Amino acid sequence: MRPIVQTLSDASGGTLNSNPIALDYFANPNETTISVLVTGTATYTVQYTFDLVNQTPDWTPATGNWVNHPTLTAQTATKDANLAYPVTAIRIQQTAGSGSVRLTAIQSGY
Repeated sequence: MRPIVQTLSDASGGTLNSNPIALDYFANPNETTISVLVTGTATYTVQYTFDLVNQTPDWTPATGNWVNHPTLTAQTATKDANLAYPVTAIRIQQTAGSGSVRLTAIQSGY
């Protein structure tokens, strides 16, 4: 899979959620690298779901049961991590700050 990027900026008015990045949960092996680049001041959490959020007519991320990534929760600095098991989608949530966060995901497999 090519890198997929989602960017959020300026959560000073409240929490922002990116659109979900759909992952191929049939890929074998199934590992996903996650990188978050912070510019300025921002607090973020990366979330994942096992629900098929991309099957709603309007791609509504609120329909998923989102789980916080164990090491990318309430972070304020640029970081990277991975998922070593299949999930259906990931997203980034910016909870504070006027800066920006850029989530990049690369999935292995095939």
